[in-house]
Order: sequence, then structure tokens, then C-alpha cells
Amino acid sequence: MKSIQILPGSGDNFYCENCVRDNATVRALLKAGEEVVTVPMYLPQVIERVDAIVNAPVFYGGINAYLQQVSGIFRWTPRWIDRLFDTRFMLGIAAKRAGSVRARNLGDLTLSVMKGEHGKQVKELDRLLEWLDGVERPDLVHLSTPLLIGIGLAIRKRFGIPIVCTMQDEDVWIDAMDEPWRTQCWETMAEGGKDVAAFIAVSRYFGDVMAERLRIDPGKLHVVPIGIDAGDPPEGPAPETPALGYLARMAESMGLPLLLEAFLRLKKTDRWKKLRLHLSGGKTGDDAPFLERFRKKIADEGVAADVAFYDEFDPKSRIRFLSSLTLLSVPSPHGVAFGTYILEAGARGVPVVLPKIGSYPELVGATGGGVLYEPNDVDTLARVLDGLLGDATRRAELGRKGRESVTAHFSLDTMARKLIDVYRTVVPSAVAERSRK
Repeated sequence: MKSIQILPGSGDNFYCENCVRDNATVRALLKAGEEVVTVPMYLPQVIERVDAIVNAPVFYGGINAYLQQVSGIFRWTPRWIDRLFDTRFMLGIAAKRAGSVRARNLGDLTLSVMKGEHGKQVKELDRLLEWLDGVERPDLVHLSTPLLIGIGLAIRKRFGIPIVCTMQDEDVWIDAMDEPWRTQCWETMAEGGKDVAAFIAVSRYFGDVMAERLRIDPGKLHVVPIGIDAGDPPEGPAPETPALGYLARMAESMGLPLLLEAFLRLKKTDRWKKLRLHLSGGKTGDDAPFLERFRKKIADEGVAADVAFYDEFDPKSRIRFLSSLTLLSVPSPHGVAFGTYILEAGARGVPVVLPKIGSYPELVGATGGGVLYEPNDVDTLARVLDGLLGDATRRAELGRKGRESVTAHFSLDTMARKLIDVYRTVVPSAVAERSRK
């Protein structure tokens, strides 16, 4: 089966779970022998390197898409001018700023791209469709997110193929927008979703969230958890010096202040004077003020030497980072759609400590590799961390279960099999529909 995979990039400045998932999707399908046509969007992808993605041209280049939104002049410029803004050099500059513009300020651009052939980036869409005309007829188009619904509808119209669409954390992006963009984006996705053959949620929790928001027909909704390459079993004993870890975008919104407070509370006890805090996941321009306050606080508390920032977070660097940890915690104050860091920690035998919200109960229950707590406050988090740090036997058991579960149930092979099963539910019906026409 041959699929077109539409994959937006984030600029590789932070640990983008959606990007990790998209790259895992391509790797899984290729490994399973499927044909994949990758279409990178906005920015090049570098950290989660897959040659099938990296070597493809970038469409809807971040600079051109923005210029065409704010100025009518750039909707008519010749391709040779657009090409200047689509060079790796220029997109590299744009990537450094990725995430520094808040979602609330991008409502009009998001909606315009979502409108496809009726949006202000129609020149970019025409270029994409012309490129796809040179591709042997695919069986389906798989959108990374319903935020790209207009592009999927245009491809479906051109080729007569079904749309499959993955969903992960779109609510966080859209709900941060001002009105009227927020409501218009939800309505545009819901309307376009009527022509989507299958929606794929990364968890049951998020499937329920989006089924209500987009009014999805239950028969179209599927759950396919993210898969990872668990790699070889961890070597050697656990770190001698206890270390708490955090692997996500280093943002205030992801609960990092809560983890810091719990860490400081433990550090002030005789039992955990040597405790360390290891942080990885990168940042965006928006996170700079928070991180400046964060660094000042650890300096004022006299613990700066015990807090390590791991700036590299490519796959090999993440393995090294996770191997330095005793426990991992990302105490997000809001429900997240998945939590790939749970799988990555489990693969290294590192137990997780997470609040009982969002998809966390679903994933921790499935892996058996961690502990849930509630309510999500400093007192409770510090108490649970204290108990687990002091119980080596329980940590070892949780680590063993996590590793076994990730390897058995969250592999790339498992992900590929479930994706192909979804594809097979929509392609035969699409073929029959085309034959009737």
C-alpha cells in the first residue's frame, strides 16, 4: 500500500512529541515494507533523522507561508523569489525562531492553511499538488494533524483517495488562540472532518476529547499508540547518585516549576542531600524568561551545581540522558494526549512518577512502569518521589515491567501493524467508490 505522509516540522528546538511520532510512523511503515511518500511541511526535520523525510523538499516553507499570510504581494511572486526563502539556510534561521511566536498570534495563519484551496497559501498548495502529480498514484493521504485538513481535502479531490488523520494535542494549540480564530478553527476542522475516512488518536483519552470537539463518527475513530525502538537493554547498574529527570519542552506550562519545588523540598532533608535534577527537551523563544527565573532560583537556593541541563536531545543523546536517571517525572498541570517520554523511560528501565490526569493513567497502566499520584501538588509529588527513591526493590520491579511492556506492546512493528489495519479499512471502500464513479 502506498501512502502520502504530510509531516509538519517544529524547528527541532525542543522535544516535539508530534515530530517524534511522525518520524516513528515513517520508520515503522518502511520497516513493514510499505511504500511511503513523505511531504515535510514548514521546516526541515533534523534531530529525528529519517532519510525518506530529510531528503524530500519542504512545502509550505515557514517564511513563505507567513509572508503570503500578511502581504498580498507575496501571493503572486514568482517561484524563483519564493525559492530564496525555502533554502535550507533561510529555513534554518526561521527554525531558530520556531515556537517564539505564541499560538494566540497565529490564529489567522492556522485557519488560512486549514482552508486549503480557499486560504491565502493557495500558491503553496498548487506547488504541492503539482509535485504529487509526478508521484505514482498513492492509495491514501495520511495527515499528521487535522490542522492540515484543507491540504488533505485538496489531495483527495485531485487523486480521489481517502484521508487518514492522526490527532495529538491540537486542543492545546487551538484553545490558546484568541477569538474568533479559536471557534473558526474548531468549526473548520469539524466540517472538513466529515470527509476524513479514519481518525487516529494516540490514546483513548484523546480520542474521547477530539470525538466531542470534532463531532467524529465513532465508526471512524481508531486508537493507535505511538511506537518506539526500545533498543538494547540498559547496561550496568543504576546511577549511584540519585537523580530526578524531566524530558519535555522546558516550559512553565509542562509542570517544570512543580518538579523543581519538589526537588528543593527533598534536597533540604538529610536523606536526599546528594539528590540531583537532570533536565532535557530543549526550549522555544517563549520559554527564555521562565528559564532565566528558573536558573536564578536554583542559584539562590544554592543547588545550581546539582542541576544539569542536557542541551542535546537527539535519539542517542536521549538514551544517555535517561541512563543517568533514577526516576522521571513530567508533572503537567493539564491533560496531555500521550507522553512518549513514558515509553522512552520504560525502554531504559527508568520508572516514571506522573499525575493522575489526561493520558497518563492509560499509559502507566499499560506499561506498568510507574506510579500515579493525585492531587498534582508539591506535597503529594515530593512524598511519592521520596517513597520511591527510597525503595530500590520497587524501582527495579517497575523498571523491569516498563522495559518488557514497551518492547512487547509499543514497538515500531506493533505501531505499523495497527496503522496498516486502519489503512485497510479505508482503501477498499475508496476503490469501490472510485469504480462506481
